Amino acid sequence: MSEPRPAATAPVGAVSPGAPASAFSRSEMMIVAAARELAGQRVCFVGVGLPNIAVNLARLTVAPELELVYESGAYGAKPARLPLSIGDPTIVTGATAVVSMFELFSFYLQGGLVDVGFLGAAQIDRFGNINSTVIGEYEHPKTRLPGSGGACEIAINARQVFVIMRQSKRSFVDRIDFRTSPGNLGGAEAAARIRSEEGWLGSGPSVVVTDLGIYHFDESGEMRLDSLHPGATLEQVRETMGWQARVAEPLAVTPTPTPEELRLIREQLDPEGAYTK
Repeated sequence: MSEPRPAATAPVGAVSPGAPASAFSRSEMMIVAAARELAGQRVCFVGVGLPNIAVNLARLTVAPELELVYESGAYGAKPARLPLSIGDPTIVTGATAVVSMFELFSFYLQGGLVDVGFLGAAQIDRFGNINSTVIGEYEHPKTRLPGSGGACEIAINARQVFVIMRQSKRSFVDRIDFRTSPGNLGGAEAAARIRSEEGWLGSGPSVVVTDLGIYHFDESGEMRLDSLHPGATLEQVRETMGWQARVAEPLAVTPTPTPEELRLIREQLDPEGAYTK
């Protein structure tokens, strides 16, 4: 497994230009950090909610040529407002093409044309395996979640997978209750073998961005904390994980959001604060 692209970070103790930590929420920091990870990417398959805000911020800042793909059939979309669901008509605003879901998945995703799949999750484990199906036993769950949608196909066929989610002991678990979308399975070696045997096109998860920091994956296929967000502590990270966190040496600090990034989030991408407050 190749080493992941470094995060857009600065050494701990460095002064980063941007707003003071008191001027933005943890959700805004998470969205900005996720958007910056998309610098240089070209085609991104995305859903609604936090992933949608992050990729649209990237399109307006660090990745102006980014083409957004939505599973309802829109390619190259420029949503005029925050979509309420994957079927919201605003998703086709300014789209380069609108095709059937069959064509989108068969010819674009399974055709190897998607660089990044951007996903959310209810649960994630140390190897980047995602649960968005049930909490508890499948037959008698405590909570039944929305399910896969296209997430499983995105996870195995996008060249890279980025994940954005809030971090807690309930979401960062030692063992997920249901594997909706495979990450590095039980480790990088096993995952590489299965991807080859099954003909999966993607290389698996590359980045996980939370409200506490930025994680990449080491040579074993396990998550490693590479950058800590301003105001977050290692103690908070360890308290909100179901396993012993791997931490980069040296650990970086995520640069704070710029005034322009915050303006775009607050005035254009999520003016009601549905996901950012």
